[in-house]
Amino acid sequence: MRLIITFLYITFLCFILIGQSAPSERTLNENWRFKSQGDTTWLRATVPGCIHTDLQDNGIIEDPYYRLNERKVQWVDKKDWIYQSVFQLSPEEFQRQHHELRFEGLDTYASIYVNDSLVLQSNNMHRTYTVNVKEYLFEGDNILRVLLESPIKKGLELYNALDYTIPVSANDQAETGEVPEGKRVNVHTRKAAYHYGWDWGPRLVTSGIWRPVILVSWDDFRISDFHVANSINDSESLLATVEVESAIDNAHILLEIKINDSVVTTGKTLLRKGIQTFTTPIKVSNPKYWWPNGMGEQVLYDVKVKLKRKEVEVIENQLIGINKIELIADSALNQPNFYFKVNGIPTFAKGVNYIPQDIFLPRVQSKDYERILTAAKDANMNMIRVWGGGVYEDDRFYDLCDSLGLMVWQDFMFACAMYPGDNAFLDNVRQEAIDNINRLSKHTCIALWCGNNENLAAWKRWGWEETVSDEQSPEIAKRIWHSYDTLFHHVLPEVLKTQAINYWASSPSAAEGIPEEYSMGDTHYWGVWWGKEPFENFNTKISSFMSEYGFQSFPEYSSFKKFAKDQDRSIYSEVMKSHQRSSIGNATIEEYMKRSFRAPIGFEELLYMSQLLQSDGIRTGIEAHRRNKNKCMGSLYWQLNDCWPGASWSSIDYYGKWKALHYQVKEAFAPVIISHEFIDGDLQITIVSDLRSDFDGELEVVLSEFKDIHKITDWKQEIQIQANTTKQVLMISADQLPKGTDRKYTYLQMFLQDKAGIVSKKNVYFLPFKDLLLPRPELEFTVVNDKSNLLYITVTTKNFAKGVHVSCNSTNNFSDNFFDLPIHGTKTITLPLDYGTDIEALIESIEIRSLWSSMR
Repeated sequence: MRLIITFLYITFLCFILIGQSAPSERTLNENWRFKSQGDTTWLRATVPGCIHTDLQDNGIIEDPYYRLNERKVQWVDKKDWIYQSVFQLSPEEFQRQHHELRFEGLDTYASIYVNDSLVLQSNNMHRTYTVNVKEYLFEGDNILRVLLESPIKKGLELYNALDYTIPVSANDQAETGEVPEGKRVNVHTRKAAYHYGWDWGPRLVTSGIWRPVILVSWDDFRISDFHVANSINDSESLLATVEVESAIDNAHILLEIKINDSVVTTGKTLLRKGIQTFTTPIKVSNPKYWWPNGMGEQVLYDVKVKLKRKEVEVIENQLIGINKIELIADSALNQPNFYFKVNGIPTFAKGVNYIPQDIFLPRVQSKDYERILTAAKDANMNMIRVWGGGVYEDDRFYDLCDSLGLMVWQDFMFACAMYPGDNAFLDNVRQEAIDNINRLSKHTCIALWCGNNENLAAWKRWGWEETVSDEQSPEIAKRIWHSYDTLFHHVLPEVLKTQAINYWASSPSAAEGIPEEYSMGDTHYWGVWWGKEPFENFNTKISSFMSEYGFQSFPEYSSFKKFAKDQDRSIYSEVMKSHQRSSIGNATIEEYMKRSFRAPIGFEELLYMSQLLQSDGIRTGIEAHRRNKNKCMGSLYWQLNDCWPGASWSSIDYYGKWKALHYQVKEAFAPVIISHEFIDGDLQITIVSDLRSDFDGELEVVLSEFKDIHKITDWKQEIQIQANTTKQVLMISADQLPKGTDRKYTYLQMFLQDKAGIVSKKNVYFLPFKDLLLPRPELEFTVVNDKSNLLYITVTTKNFAKGVHVSCNSTNNFSDNFFDLPIHGTKTITLPLDYGTDIEALIESIEIRSLWSSMR
């Protein structure tokens, strides 16, 4: 009898503990398989993943990035696909009071079945969907099935149901995907626009479960949201908001908040059944600010909230930096009238535009985010623009931006198109905005939300408004504009009202609904590249904030070999043309190269010279923007990275190799730089400082020959420049500079140093490189391996060497590359070594070239 009582007591206690267990989250990423609808054969699947990678893993398709394989897989997006998994619930798990499935990323038209019951339908890749599934679950095995309908077929249904045609940029490669009549269906579907093709990427329209599926289980109560504002009030307090969902009524709980493990507030509060919100100020002793990269430390506070009732504890945390980022956008001001203030200081935005790192998004891993964002930090950047034709990035992206000091200009996911304006579409977008604003507002790095990329410019400047009026009707043009106005001037800013976050309706623009003007707002300058204008135009085409500009190059030869064959070694081969998606691409690179260089001696040299060309051009732009800080306070070039291998505007190629541009950007974005400009033959030299303190140093300018070590003449100037300013410090008149043939074999070396040494240097040339009499450098190198994780390569030259490029079979990047060396110059660079590297083979693979050895 006593044994029976004991057993009953233990059983009762177990049920009490089950009823009082803390909430749990379980990722359902095992036991997935897939098939096309109508097929009987199931194949293994990976979740998170997408249909193309699953088909490739099963040997059904070949790598779409290799050579012309992209063309062979355009059938994939026309089919419907079924994914299925089985997961188990133990008796203890099954007894939980609440079970929800949270889908953090469904791509895109998905019907979700749990044990053959339809529980959810989705139509937005950018949303998080949560559904209560308690009533559909069994103890033991449960079947989770996801039907993914073709985004092309669904898009066509929506396209054909509309009684007018919405204009879309030709970047959407509808024809290459065999869409009937070339219909551009992407704007009807809330899906990453670049999947339909762009002028730097392929057309691979995916379907899949692209982010985790999570089973959320809980009993009496849980924290459904926790948010700490990152701005501090006059009493040195942060405002913390805790949202609690409770299944019990009139229950007291203990609420405790800690900062860096120190309790700052505690007390009992009463839970009511349902959702309720608790708001409390939390005191921060001696608060330290979070600063962008280059301006100070990135101090992050770990704030934890704990709810406790009886034996159950529920804990959530948020890492938060204290800062205040203000967008100053006032067309009534003289330039600059669009810029950011950080913690009260006008801050020059030094940065870049970012696109997704892969077409197949689940392939992007933590190490990839670390590699690309650390490269941005190392290049002295302080801002990343997340472009509106991709996705709202993974939290890992923003966590890194928080810790690295990279402010984020975040576009909403709208780009280069107009959009529908029906209630269903707007409600879908409104919930998309709520999901992503709530998620990303927890990150200190968010500086700005921007409504769209180039939609306003397309309508007002590219002729779309007139074309729609002429080809359809003025009434339809008004309907399309009304949809734009509703979405970007009302729906999105209204959602943002709940957060104290900066909003800008469209990039580029002068103000809300007013297309770009150089006198105010932000600007996308594409006269260089699309307009074939010379690089020198960067010096005059300057607005308050240059949020896009760029120039293309090819990836280096080691990257080329990963997606092509030897027979493709021509920029006009079918493979190289296919991996170039700009309509004017390879011919434009070639045209600009002819302006600067003599013909390359071979294909490898052409790839290399295209990178020198790109780096020199974009550095001209960066320096012009920084030099004119009195009217320009932002320079974001296009673009940081690639989503597949090929020619593009990136400074880092798809395989992670830094192009010459990224090394140049590192110098051009340094805290203090020398900059120059020729005006009417006179050389004007300016020092630019982003330091928060004054700078004292010395400038030296040396007129030298390429071959003779004899110094012709020099100029020296003591420098004193106030914090966060620019100053013209030296003007060398045209009659003091070389003339005629003397310009062919001379150049200027400029050095800026302070007590600690050289802080900036650059070379200035008087003619295009094709007209210079460059001597044979006679380069040599030595290698030292000191048994550390670094290889040391020392390069020496007898004569001047332009664009010294060191390459080898490592996938890592050198500490410096594509550098110039003066007469009898020496430079030591390092290369990180991976564990298990065959060092002898690596050293044997090292090659070195310069511009002299690359031109005919």
